[in-house]
Amino acid sequence: MPPSPGAPDGRRPTLADVAARAGVSTALVSIVMRGAKGASPATRERVLEAARGIGYRPDSRARLLRSNRTHLIGVQFEIQEPFHTDLVEQLYAAAESVGYQIALSPVAAGRSERQAVESLLGDRCEALILLGPRAPAARLAELAALLPLVSVARRLRPAIEGVHVVRTADDEGARQAVDHLVALGHRDIAHIDGGRAPGAAERRRGYRTAMNRHGLADRIRVLPGGLAAEDGAAAATALLATTPRPGALLAFNDACATGALHTLFRAGVPVPGEISVVGFDDSRLARLPHVDLTTVAQDIPRMAELAVTHVTARLEASDTPAGEEVVAPRLVTRGTTASAG
Repeated sequence: MPPSPGAPDGRRPTLADVAARAGVSTALVSIVMRGAKGASPATRERVLEAARGIGYRPDSRARLLRSNRTHLIGVQFEIQEPFHTDLVEQLYAAAESVGYQIALSPVAAGRSERQAVESLLGDRCEALILLGPRAPAARLAELAALLPLVSVARRLRPAIEGVHVVRTADDEGARQAVDHLVALGHRDIAHIDGGRAPGAAERRRGYRTAMNRHGLADRIRVLPGGLAAEDGAAAATALLATTPRPGALLAFNDACATGALHTLFRAGVPVPGEISVVGFDDSRLARLPHVDLTTVAQDIPRMAELAVTHVTARLEASDTPAGEEVVAPRLVTRGTTASAG
């Protein structure tokens, strides 16, 4: 079996190794790898062939850090949030299309938002995109004074100087969900709340507004919930102990909805035969064949594009003003909603 590509001693190949294999100087290899002028087409091809032959890959992060600019956009996200995972994927595409790279820093059970952001600042990120940040206004203002900052999926009232907001019209999304359920003949529609999560107040308000508009103010029922499947499961468990049960549920997000679905399934309550369920986000979780969740879709590609466009505009023209951009949601109907029995 032929030996694996690499440097002669098994370490990661370097520019010098490529130069030795191609029979040229290290400086000339650097010119070729940077795509700069100064190498003939034949030499360029010889260098690239040598690089392929030994498995050399340029260390783009190191090159960026050696320059005056990094072209890095730092992204803070919740590691347990499927919606954030989908957003990150689109942020990569949006950033690469304009010559920037993404540096990720997750928020987890043992890692705070402050730790996540400090890590990004340590990587010399030129701008920050924070997904559903929960930091107080003073902290966001402090960061915005240092570098361009976008808050995604969190409404800020009052606005914070220097902080740009990209969010979905969450209240409108909740209204669309209620309208859909009412059109199916449902009247007893409960809402599993998101607590203090970003967007929860707006979705709660949209639910209440729609119920009132349909003359169902006396049927309003808001259940304590949250972001996770466990929150939806706990809310559904509490709901099953009440009489009468609602004919439909609007959950705070898709993860919360799937937790409710699991509880209903284990209790032998057919969905949508006895209870219809609607989520929010249209994350990849909702699109799984065995979930097939009716949900309110956030336009993730558009939100990612707007976030990246703003921070890059700020980096290229510092007088770009911060503001708020609100993206319209849309209802996606799948298999967890049906006409009231």
